[in-house]
Amino acid sequence: MEKVEFTGATGSHESKLIHSQSFPEDPGTQAKMIQSMTAFARESEPTDQGVVTIEVRTVNHRYLDCTFKMPDSIRTCEHELRELAGKSLSRGKLECQVRVQQQSNQGGELQIDQTQLSRVLAMAADIADKVEHVQALNPLEVIQFPGVCQTQSVSEDLLPLAAKSLFPRVLESLVNNRRREGEKLAQLILDRIEKVEQEVALTRQRLPQLMQAQRERVVGKINELDLDIDQGRLEQELVFMAQKADVDEELDRLEAHISEVREVIKRGGPCGRRLDFLMQELNREANTLSSKSTSSGTTQSAVELKVLIEQMREQIQNIE
Repeated sequence: MEKVEFTGATGSHESKLIHSQSFPEDPGTQAKMIQSMTAFARESEPTDQGVVTIEVRTVNHRYLDCTFKMPDSIRTCEHELRELAGKSLSRGKLECQVRVQQQSNQGGELQIDQTQLSRVLAMAADIADKVEHVQALNPLEVIQFPGVCQTQSVSEDLLPLAAKSLFPRVLESLVNNRRREGEKLAQLILDRIEKVEQEVALTRQRLPQLMQAQRERVVGKINELDLDIDQGRLEQELVFMAQKADVDEELDRLEAHISEVREVIKRGGPCGRRLDFLMQELNREANTLSSKSTSSGTTQSAVELKVLIEQMREQIQNIE
């Protein structure tokens, strides 16, 4: 289970991202591939009682939630199948359907339950005495009555054994499909985070010119109004305005979060919650950058950042 910690004082714009040392990792989880939570797999296996087919599909979910649909003859192994799923998957809503399709040459010998047949015939005769114009009984309809005709089958222990043997193969196929989809999601996020980094670099490059332009606008306005003001006080106000518009800290935190996103994707494994947390922090800094903006260029960069972050966040919802 992932654990994400964050400490910070929003009012003072001071925050600290807790990096990998605050997230102790099992060495066995290092360098694992990222998995999507959306995938499908199906496998079949013939048995003496017919063909056993298992279908599994997963979608995104906050935790691992497994639902099994299967014949009563296989229900005894549901607990073991659930445990196997828990060893291969960390998150996602899994729906598993097990079907048994009997073949014509595997149906077994048909047998008539004479006791049940006698009960059905006696009931039919009793009804015939009370109803006029009764049609003759159709033998095929009689044997379709529940309990009249039965199939002599082989031991039902074979079906649970077949399901338990087949399920790991289905899970392996499912995990491979999740990994292939996870690779695409990881690349998409890396592409977007590169664009975020470019916007941050562009904003940092503009910062000195923006500060100077703001100073020149204020001084020019004062000169235009021909005001007699104290130069010391003017300098203090200009410094105060520059501090309010300074976004160096926000840019520094954005760069830190960008590096952490890349590191998380590099480590791989179940990292959806951690990436989602990082998207929240990136969005927080983008909002602060927008609120401090003093030019249309910076505002456009902040908007572009929020669009890119939202695109990543939507895809991260599908990452395990």
